Amino acid sequence: MPSFGLIKYIYSKIATPIKQAMSQKSVMFILLSLPFSLLGKDMIKLNQLQKVIHESGQVKVINFWATWCAPCVKELPYFEKLNHDNKNVQVLLVSMDYDLDPNPEKVKRFIERKKLQSKVVILAEENPSEWIDKIDKNWTGALPSTLVINAASNKRKLIQGELKEGELEKLIEEVSK
Repeated sequence: MPSFGLIKYIYSKIATPIKQAMSQKSVMFILLSLPFSLLGKDMIKLNQLQKVIHESGQVKVINFWATWCAPCVKELPYFEKLNHDNKNVQVLLVSMDYDLDPNPEKVKRFIERKKLQSKVVILAEENPSEWIDKIDKNWTGALPSTLVINAASNKRKLIQGELKEGELEKLIEEVSK
């Protein structure tokens, strides 16, 4: 279920032209009935992210980042290169911007400006201290953080802090052994 803040934001952007024809209550009901993916392009909830983390298949590299985090932005080219060069690895960039600003437009503009080709999702959750340990029990919530997972071998590595060039490939190799 989308947060009330997101619903209010969407309501303010799309409901104005139609609210003369319908009551505010009716429009809110319609918005609450929409699938979550329609409310914000590529916004996901924690339970959806956990499914991605635990699903079998190829090795996954999941990076937790934010537009306001300079080390996060600095390492994005490493994930873009990996996404382009290694189709045997699933790269997912998880924006953590929602907690400070539930408006997805800022993240979308950032993605367009940086021309990111990797899959980007916005984790639509508030209060990170309540759920970060559900991503990985060792995660302090530091950004950037990267989780490399091989569900087939049940191996995973969490790196908190900025990655250096070439580190991603070594981490993938470690979980692939």
